[in-house]
Order: sequence, then structure tokens, then C-alpha cells
Amino acid sequence: MRKMLKMSIACAVMMGAGAVSAQADNVDILSNVKVNGQIRARYEMVDASDAANKPNANALTNRLVLGVGADMFGTDWLSAYAEMTDVRALNNNYDDKFAGNGTETNDVVADSEQTRLTQSYIDLKYGKTKLRVGRQIINLDNQRFVGAVDWRQMPQTFDAYTLTDNTIENLNLTASYITQVNRVFNQDNTVSANAATAGKYDTRSILLNASYKVMDELKVTAYDYMIGQGTATTNGTGGSDTYGIALTGDVAVANGIKVNYRAEYAKQTDPTMENKSATGNVNVDASYYDLELGANISGILVGAQYEVLSGDGDAAGKETAFATPLATLHAHNGWADMFLATPTAGLVDMNLMVGYTSKEIGTAKVIYHDYTSDVGSKDWGTELDVVYTRAIPGVNNLTGMLKYANYSADSSTKNTAFVGTNMNIDTSKFIAMLDYKFATK
Repeated sequence: MRKMLKMSIACAVMMGAGAVSAQADNVDILSNVKVNGQIRARYEMVDASDAANKPNANALTNRLVLGVGADMFGTDWLSAYAEMTDVRALNNNYDDKFAGNGTETNDVVADSEQTRLTQSYIDLKYGKTKLRVGRQIINLDNQRFVGAVDWRQMPQTFDAYTLTDNTIENLNLTASYITQVNRVFNQDNTVSANAATAGKYDTRSILLNASYKVMDELKVTAYDYMIGQGTATTNGTGGSDTYGIALTGDVAVANGIKVNYRAEYAKQTDPTMENKSATGNVNVDASYYDLELGANISGILVGAQYEVLSGDGDAAGKETAFATPLATLHAHNGWADMFLATPTAGLVDMNLMVGYTSKEIGTAKVIYHDYTSDVGSKDWGTELDVVYTRAIPGVNNLTGMLKYANYSADSSTKNTAFVGTNMNIDTSKFIAMLDYKFATK
């Protein structure tokens, strides 16, 4: 993988040096050059009512992304892309979870100042088959198991070899071999210091995903995500196999009324792949299922979800709760981020959503979550989430967002069966964000 990254970085340098015009022996080294980027400014307030009574987080941060891609050597089958991401903080009134910049007493916003080569890869294409080699973003399905964590200012990327194929109509195949996970935290954070906030970790993992669209009303997706044993994940297993199936679709019920659904089941077992530093005598035996139903009635949005991540029923603690270490976690189980790791007793998330969307007004949603355990009938608490997004009038590709999350802990539940953040802490968050994207045609 080091050789692969060096090759990708060299490719990025080539593009930077020859982005205007590069020729050798009348052959364009780079052609069809395209540049893209993003400026995303954000204010995030966090008020966590913990026993230490830490001051609120008030984080002003900005994400700057610059990327360039080009076809190589006059071909239509060989191309390259490189992308840099820079995160800057305009104040220091928050804990960014980076030990290297001293002790921070405020509440947490995990957006550390850093500059990183977030993507750098080469694509080889043959027909509708593509091999991507290098550092890359991988988003699979609804990102419940694998995603870029794009909500944080620094995204999660993967050093990987990824093969995709769309040769057969309506059939999408993806296979990826990952050697390193580049997480949202500052990469100067080491795994040995704190696996939960490590900026990166080695792995030997394989991702397999296949989806077939039978019709608009039904798409079938099957997957097997094999995270190597010994990978420094935060769930204590050091790896696992997660395989499952999902049924999704959109059904036009009547004029102006469309219903969507998702029905999914997954099983988690001992890892097939191996990695260095294998840990513990842990029996991975967990399950997951998700039922979702939503509707768009002439712009009025309604939805309901019942999601279960199983817990550990083994009193000896030799089994595990269902874990999703490569997921875009913020998108699931509430925007207060109280369940970034599954409680040992598991998690049942029942939620209801209402909203409205239109081109003129934008999109507004209100979601109410009720959290309980899968094992032991514990009441974890409730959460109210509100979001409003809209394209800013008069400026192309500029979007604004206001988001609010309020988690209310259950006072009768002790924190004896939870891994990660403290569920006994009432937490509220408010976010205001402007997001501008640009690209050459």
C-alpha cells in the first residue's frame, strides 16, 4: 500500500505541475482536466450537562477542499484524481479530541485543525468495469456500515483497491480491499494512545456489495464486510464479518404520493480476515435489523423507523454488541451523537419523522427518537432532532443549514452497560452552516 500511495501522490504532483498543458511527443500527459472544490463554514454549539460542568463548546471551523482530476496520456481508460482538505479553527472554545494541542476543558466538537491528502487515486477502466487504486472515499448504500463521515469537517477515507462493475444492466458490484482507515481525527493521534480517537489505523479488510434493481419498487442488496481481526476498532472485537441483505424501493401510490421503504437484516460473526496484533478471546455473535417506511405527499414528508443493534447477553462478557466501526455514524441514531458506539446491552431506536420540502422553501424535518436497550429492557432516553436546509437564493451551489439536537437521558438508568459517550448526560447541539461547492465543466 505504501508503494500504491507513493504512485498516487506522484500522480497528484504530475497533475499539479501540468494542469494547464502538458505534452510529450505530441501526446497529452494530462487532458480533460477538471478542478473542483468546497468551502464549508460551520458554527457548532454543544451543551453537555456532565458532572464536571464543562463550559459549552462554541466551535467556528472551516473546511476547504481542492481537487483536480484528469485523463492520462491521451487515453479514455486511465485517469487520476487528487484532493487536499484543510480544516481551520477560528477559535479554540472546544475540545477537538487531539491530545497534541494541550488539555481542552470545553465540551467536544471533533473537528481538529489539520491538512490532509484526503484522496489520491488512479482509475483504470474497461467498458463498465473500473479499478480504483489509492486513497479514496467509499460510501456503500445508506452508509450504515461503510461511509465517509462527511458530517465532520475532515472526512473518513480509505487506502484501498476497489473494483466496481456495472456491465449487466441494473446490477452493481463492488469489491474493495482496505489496508488503512483514515479517520476524522487528527492523524497525529496514535492508536495506542486512544483507539476511540485515533486518526488512522491499519487493517486488512474486504468489502463486498452487490445490488440488483428488479424495478423501481424493489432493489435487492447483499453484502459481506470482513473487517480483519486485530484491527484497532473501538468495539473490543478487533474485527468481525458482517453479512446481510436489504430490500428497498419507491412505490408511486397516486398522483403526488410516493412511498419508500427499507427492510434489512444483518448478522455479525467472527472475522474471516486477519490483521496484525490480534486481540482477545471474543466471540462475535450479534445481529441487526432495520424497518423503515416513509412517504412524500405533495411535499409533506412522514416516516417511521424501527432499528435494532443487538446487545451482549453473555454475563461473562465474552460476546459483543453489534458494531459498525466504518459507518457514517452521525447519520444514524440521532444527531446528538450519543450512540457512536453501541451500548453493551444493545440499542433499539424507534423514531418518527415529519417534514416538508419544496424548491422554493427548502427542506425541514423534525425527528423524535425513543431509545431502549436490546437486552434487559433499559430505557436509554429520548431525542428531538430538527433540521432545515435550503439553497441560498442568488448564489449558485451555496446551501445553508440549521440543525438542532436535544438528547434527554433517562434518570433511572445507570451507565454500567455502555461503551463510549455517557448516556446519563443531557446534551443539546446547535449547528449553523454554509456550504459552497464549485467545479469546472
